[in-house]
Amino acid sequence: MWERMLKYQDLMWQSIGETFVMVGISILAAVLVGLPLGTVLYFCRKGQLYENRSLSLTLNSIVNVVRSFPFLLLVVALIPVTRFLVGTSIGTLASTVPLSVVAIAYYARLVEQSLLEVPRGTIEAALSMGASKLELIFKFLYVEARSGLVLGLTASTISFISFSTVMGVVGGGGVGDFAIRYGYQRFENEVMAYAIVVMIVLVQLIQFTGSTVARMLDKR
Repeated sequence: MWERMLKYQDLMWQSIGETFVMVGISILAAVLVGLPLGTVLYFCRKGQLYENRSLSLTLNSIVNVVRSFPFLLLVVALIPVTRFLVGTSIGTLASTVPLSVVAIAYYARLVEQSLLEVPRGTIEAALSMGASKLELIFKFLYVEARSGLVLGLTASTISFISFSTVMGVVGGGGVGDFAIRYGYQRFENEVMAYAIVVMIVLVQLIQFTGSTVARMLDKR
């Protein structure tokens, strides 16, 4: 087993790097787009400060469709969009497009849920002090919900790693693709077990880091 692990060591490191690229870009998309989208979803809800039924219905429908769409079929459906954005539909960079779409929808919903846990009194206090819209969001809402936002991003990251395991269908690579190609398809169970252990370690490290940061930020 150790001989086989050493044999595939370089390929494993390459696969880990591909997974980091796919997941890293997805996380960036989740934060840059999913966070604002989740905030808009929160404010447009019925009974919230900027209630907008039409916008809320539209955004919720889009988020729900993306989240309920079978991921493998979504990858195929987005091939024209992927080719338009990155110039190709094959490879690690191309794989980040469908992953980012899912990441945005997934994290947006978690952001909305985290903001809903902020006491109504916090918003009322902010408005009574004359806080602007941006101040209300960044100095009050996000501060109060920061622990939940971190936990949501942690859970999202773990899900993105899971999604990345199927990106071998478009040549995206990654640890999951390594396990299938060099383990399952070659009947080398030790190699597949090796890849699974690597995935478990990655997930545990991410969960531990996210939980620790969230606990430090939680001042309640």
